[in-house]
Amino acid sequence: MMAPSFLTTPPPTVAVEIDAAEATAVALSAGRGRPSVETVAVEPLPAGLVTPSLTAANVADPARLGARLRGLLDRLGTSPRRIALVLPDVVAKVSLVRLEQVPARQQDLAGLLQFHVRKAAPFNVEEALIAWVPGAGGHEFVVTLARRDVIAEYEQACEAAGAHAGLVDLATFNLANAVIAAEGTPAGDWLLVHVAPGYCSLAILRGADVLFFRSRPGDDHGDLGDLVHQTAMYYEDRLGGQRFDRVRLAGWARTLGTGSDQLRQRLEGRLGMRMEQIDTRELAPFASRIGASPELLDQVAPLVGILMRDRVPSPAGAR
Repeated sequence: MMAPSFLTTPPPTVAVEIDAAEATAVALSAGRGRPSVETVAVEPLPAGLVTPSLTAANVADPARLGARLRGLLDRLGTSPRRIALVLPDVVAKVSLVRLEQVPARQQDLAGLLQFHVRKAAPFNVEEALIAWVPGAGGHEFVVTLARRDVIAEYEQACEAAGAHAGLVDLATFNLANAVIAAEGTPAGDWLLVHVAPGYCSLAILRGADVLFFRSRPGDDHGDLGDLVHQTAMYYEDRLGGQRFDRVRLAGWARTLGTGSDQLRQRLEGRLGMRMEQIDTRELAPFASRIGASPELLDQVAPLVGILMRDRVPSPAGAR
């Protein structure tokens, strides 16, 4: 699945993810051949500087955030002019839209998709950024909507750090990209469970196409087992599914800490199958000086995913 992107240019070799707690940066090797993760840096953020939200301002002070990002990039040992930027899922609204007839002209398609998401949008869609990709069957579309001014806040912080955000995207989409690029496109249906500071997201994909997406804000992940179970029941009852080809986990070690193993084991018992952490080292191995802890694997996965997105089999790019 190629994730919808609000801004699209050829991908850079440095990616940054920003959430409420910290910013993480990854630099891939720029030469030909198999890429590798050359450096990773993490910058803790002061409470209240970034508050991811769909409907309210996200960055209290873009210049201050920019100074933090500048220090983060300096620790990578590089001064990129362009970066890929990964944002929390909760800054955007993701909708699956089915059209009976798909207009041939892109301008007409854009207008029709905007019309379909207008009623569900909690803000004026004329003041929003909208992106989409085809979904399953040729009549489904994955539509992503975000407030233009919210995305601009993050862009301004990057500019203050001396880097242009040439590619802006959501975390869970690029976790899916990382799985597909690292493991190949699954032949059947699969489930992605992403736990992050401030939200959790679940996605069901058929190969590279999104069939279901749900993101729930909040730091209380105590009912995550129920959410996964409900999603599995929806898959069977409403989508006609039989069994997931695989289940991939993201953010568990980083967000849940020592409780992640016990929760995973309970969910495996409910689903009747093994749930595995996303590991991008087959796709982009770490430099020998970088130790690959479970927490670090969680942090780099969406960043490797966005940097490798052009190598992911996809029905189409973003509009």
